[in-house]
Amino acid sequence: MFAFLSFLLIAANLRPAITTVGPLISSIQDATGLSGTALGLLSSLPLLAFAAFAPLANFGRRFGLERVLTVAMVMLFTGLLIRSSGSAIALYCGTLLLAAGIAIGNVLVPSIIKRDYPDRINTLTTIYALVLTLTAAIASGLAVPLERLLPGGWQSALAVWAIPAALAAALWAWASFRPRHTPPPNPNSTTSSIWRSPIAWCVTTFMGLQSLCFYVSIAWLPKVIQDNGHAPAFAGLMITGLQLVSLVSGAAMPRLLAKRKNQSGLALFAALTMATGFFGLLAYPKAAMIWVCVVGFGSGISFPLAIALIGLRTRDHHQATSLSLMSQSIGYLLAASGPLLFGLAHDISGGWLIPLGGLTACAVVQAGMGYLGGRDRIVTER
Repeated sequence: MFAFLSFLLIAANLRPAITTVGPLISSIQDATGLSGTALGLLSSLPLLAFAAFAPLANFGRRFGLERVLTVAMVMLFTGLLIRSSGSAIALYCGTLLLAAGIAIGNVLVPSIIKRDYPDRINTLTTIYALVLTLTAAIASGLAVPLERLLPGGWQSALAVWAIPAALAAALWAWASFRPRHTPPPNPNSTTSSIWRSPIAWCVTTFMGLQSLCFYVSIAWLPKVIQDNGHAPAFAGLMITGLQLVSLVSGAAMPRLLAKRKNQSGLALFAALTMATGFFGLLAYPKAAMIWVCVVGFGSGISFPLAIALIGLRTRDHHQATSLSLMSQSIGYLLAASGPLLFGLAHDISGGWLIPLGGLTACAVVQAGMGYLGGRDRIVTER
């Protein structure tokens, strides 16, 4: 029970620090005087940091997963406090530090699942994805009410999430001192060849493209919907609906994965569902509500499936750490480029045909990579 509680708490800390910024962006701009471009960089910085700092998770091999996760939560706690101190410099420095802590957690959680729950990878991965989605949504919804309720305004609304981070750090510090039998590496397991494995590259590309499609959807679909004649309030409601639909479809993952060694069909279905939604927004934007829900349905399956593939395509938690590092460092680098390239395509073309067409193509490529990465193979097998 202690191990499961620690697992839930680490998952609950990996998104609120990021999703609380958006609702408070106007207050932050008023207090700091930052330009829109500077605030845009502040929003993109965590994704870039996820890619840049993911290699720090390699210390888990040398010092143990518990100790490194403890350090990651301390980094998150400290970064949250620095970011909320009020100055513009502190905003960026704190964001970098907390994002580094989250990057380590992103990489090591699949390793924890593979090590501690090898027979329940599907169920624990789904729980992990649901906790991420719920806490992200709760943090977004509470940001403005907390700003109005707490005496420090937006600074306190950002800093309050240091409390669960401190609790997670304490639990994982306690776990690092508890005796644990860590299984030795599988004799057939190697990590040096991960980067030369075609299966690993398929899993990595699937992870990156599903992240790109999701973050582009969150950042740009409200603008797409508004430009097609819908009110801003409706556009915002649609993005909330996208996340709620993804939550529901993601909850079905254990049943979808049950007794299924091959995930190719599921990956193909999820990605092509997203492609259908993007193409629908391009071809018949008046039915935006339907197409956004279709995108959300596919996205809700794609993310937990991408995490599950890390455990399902590896032999042990050592190999899972290597694949997680590879897929998430490159994956978040792809995701960070998505909103920028989508906006650039719109500026150059003056419309949504090329951006949405490119996004549809990305989802189709994701389907192909998911089909190949979903086969019942281990990353080091030919």
